[in-house]
Amino acid sequence: MNSYTNATVARMFMTTKLRQILTGPALLGILLSALPVLMSSYITYYAVMHESQIAAFTASQWALATVVCSLGCAFALMLPTPLALIFGYFLSWNAVLPLFIINMAAILLVNLVVRRLDHDRVRRMIEQNPKAARVLERIRERELQFIFFAKLSPALPFSLTNMVFSLSGASLRNILLGGFLGMVPRTLLAIWTGAEAHHIRTLLDNPNEGSHTQIIVIVLLVVSMAGLISVLSKAMAK
Repeated sequence: MNSYTNATVARMFMTTKLRQILTGPALLGILLSALPVLMSSYITYYAVMHESQIAAFTASQWALATVVCSLGCAFALMLPTPLALIFGYFLSWNAVLPLFIINMAAILLVNLVVRRLDHDRVRRMIEQNPKAARVLERIRERELQFIFFAKLSPALPFSLTNMVFSLSGASLRNILLGGFLGMVPRTLLAIWTGAEAHHIRTLLDNPNEGSHTQIIVIVLLVVSMAGLISVLSKAMAK
């Protein structure tokens, strides 16, 4: 009887803990991190299997692909970096304009949708905690820097950061400008890697195969992390 009671209490305890951990925002964060990876894997497979058809795309077809990819990145269905590799492979440096459109349009769409649905509820909830409100206010003093370093990182999920910045009440101007400046190095690196590749399968299987590419990716990670830590440290120290 005691063992049965203990097992029941343990199950109830685990269920309560899981409910505390798997809140709505947590589940949404997991979804925004995992779903783009799965969809990008499918897009990678499609690009490899249909290379000749994609190579024959007309300008209007690439324009349509740009619109579709903008929506896909905005709603956590695609990752910008694999798209940049694919666009760079097929379009070389002509991929710069459509990829910048994809990134900026995705950031703008997420911001508009989140603000329309959220109505600053998350920001007001954060501000109910005085300490969190003070830290958020101090981060806002360096908002552009924080967004830039977050967008510079190859490791932080694109859709998740877009949603977090929009929910936090960051200004649209800083989100767009910081997002633009942060995406430039990563996007140009991906386009260059794609343009230099000879086989799409090799490119997508090993996008960071070259030593120069690996060094640049590491540098971007280090600079991004150092910048974020610096901004957060200054915000927490005041």
